[in-house]
Amino acid sequence: MSAHGTIVSEGERRLAAIMYTDMVGYTALGQRNESLSLTLVEEQRKLIRPILSKYNGREIKTMGDAFLVEFPNALDAVRCAYDIQRTTKEFNVPIPSDRRIHLRIGVHLGDVVEFHGDISGDAVNVASRIYPLADDGGVCVTRPVYESMHNKFDMPLITMGTKSLKNVNEPLEVYRMEMPWGQSVATIAAYPMNRVAILPFTSFSSNPDDAFFADGMTEEIISTVSGISGLEVISRTSIMRYKGMSKSVEEIGKELKVGSVLEGSFRKAGTKIRVTTQLIEVARDRHLWAQNYDRNLDDVFEVQSDVAKQVAEALRVRILSPEKDRIEKKPTASTTAYTLYLKGRHFWNLRYTGGIGETIQNLKNALKYFEQAVADDPRFALGYAGQADCCLILRNNYGIELEANLRRAKESADIALELDPELAEARATKGIVLETEYRNKDEEGELRKAIELKPSYAWAHYWYHLLLTYELRWEEALEEIEKALELDPLSTVINNGLANFYYSKRDYGRALELYRRAIELGVDVHDQLAHIYGMKKMFDDMRREFAAFVELEQGSWPIVRTYADFYTAYYEDNRQTCRRLLPEIEATFGKEMGLYAQDLARAYFCVDENEKGFEWLERSYSRREGYLANITLWPQLDGVRTDPRYLDLVKRLGLD
Repeated sequence: MSAHGTIVSEGERRLAAIMYTDMVGYTALGQRNESLSLTLVEEQRKLIRPILSKYNGREIKTMGDAFLVEFPNALDAVRCAYDIQRTTKEFNVPIPSDRRIHLRIGVHLGDVVEFHGDISGDAVNVASRIYPLADDGGVCVTRPVYESMHNKFDMPLITMGTKSLKNVNEPLEVYRMEMPWGQSVATIAAYPMNRVAILPFTSFSSNPDDAFFADGMTEEIISTVSGISGLEVISRTSIMRYKGMSKSVEEIGKELKVGSVLEGSFRKAGTKIRVTTQLIEVARDRHLWAQNYDRNLDDVFEVQSDVAKQVAEALRVRILSPEKDRIEKKPTASTTAYTLYLKGRHFWNLRYTGGIGETIQNLKNALKYFEQAVADDPRFALGYAGQADCCLILRNNYGIELEANLRRAKESADIALELDPELAEARATKGIVLETEYRNKDEEGELRKAIELKPSYAWAHYWYHLLLTYELRWEEALEEIEKALELDPLSTVINNGLANFYYSKRDYGRALELYRRAIELGVDVHDQLAHIYGMKKMFDDMRREFAAFVELEQGSWPIVRTYADFYTAYYEDNRQTCRRLLPEIEATFGKEMGLYAQDLARAYFCVDENEKGFEWLERSYSRREGYLANITLWPQLDGVRTDPRYLDLVKRLGLD
């Protein structure tokens, strides 16, 4: 009988949760000071053994500094692991640093077999392989553990991705326990001071309608400070997630990995504004600089410019002369135009917060306000850049008025650059326009120029990574998407983009892991997950995800159910159903919210009708549809990569 009352049968295979503990640095300590290492092992055993009994842990054996422990279930094992680390942390507080105990713990759920009081098997092997993945004072668990006690345990378990373990056949997804005591000041201090988070400004205006002005102030200060090459500024998308939250500067610094935080407030009364700002060093929680501004509304740009310069000075970052000129440049003399522009940005920033129909409406609202802004001030370059962005997304992502929106996007981007040749946002947008003209080298030049003008402009890095991915320049593309994520770590689009990158590389395990991260941020990735499960022949999971996708989009995308049925049949190798659905799919072509020519091409390649597939690709090319360059990535075209027609199209797209 075991210590926790379970009858143990010799030689029988059973399911068990196995914990493996290890002292960090024990071998090296033993070589330096054997007496101290033996003392610490004994202290560790005195600490751990009472905790094991508390959680029904059965001590199988100790191996020097290590414990091998069996539990009847995963929840007991994980609770015990947490309690061991908590008790050890409390034990270490009054102890000199050289006598402290530092543990790593791994937990796995799997089969074991017992012989003569010892156990062996999958669970033991895996537990002994994952503990080195834990941090000092940390706990790692495998996905079977996570799934068996998910939502039953208070501490967050954060995925570390899929890991290949020695002597374990299949890679396993591993999770780390996020401890409530967080990171030490020493760890936080490792984040560079010039990595800055500008938090959402609090609105103290009596008129609730002025709240968007406080958000606009936040966004424009982020934009202005981002123009200083010596600073790395977190993007607006990630920052606005902290709006209304009461998190400490230390918590925010840890989550965004920044060394400095700027926070402030905004009050508007008629034509008067009051702006308060303070720059805080995260590691020491001390003020580096603070300033109040009492100005007229039309002085708002001077406030933004001064804040940028003061932040750079406080962080001892030199502003280059061209950067200083750009920071001090006033984008418009009209407060009306600026107010309309901020309303446009408000709706632009809502473009990914709902389903397809809501997204399109938000884009149209943003476009309306940008149009009104430039009508009030025809020399307002940012207003034209906003128009161009809206037209491009409506065209490229949703197939709305292909020719008209492309023409408007091109005209608006050109006007913006004529008015302000060094406007990074317009440079990046111009690059996307050039993609529709298949001028990839010129597109690359514009995106690189945008990054040079504003190194912290996350979207320029993101769009550049797309181009590099189409050209199969994988290492460069990964560098750009990771840089975009550094600058905007909580962006739903960029997190989804990183998952798409690994999907395009056919690394489906890593893609699944990252799509789960995107889900935590609120991204709808049911479609992407369904395709991955289809590729992996996991049909129950595929059907579940397609059903969720249909449920979400059926109110705004009429073709969604047919689309899901087609690809369900495709992955299940039911070509007859695919061919039956093709006319219905093809009938949506050319209609608002219908499929693109390139989508129809892919559908025909799915059923091996290559002639039809190439015909639709040619139509897509002649219509200059957005994202046609994706053909280099689609798995459905793998069978025609050497076809002269495919090679010729790739060349005409500028991708050879």
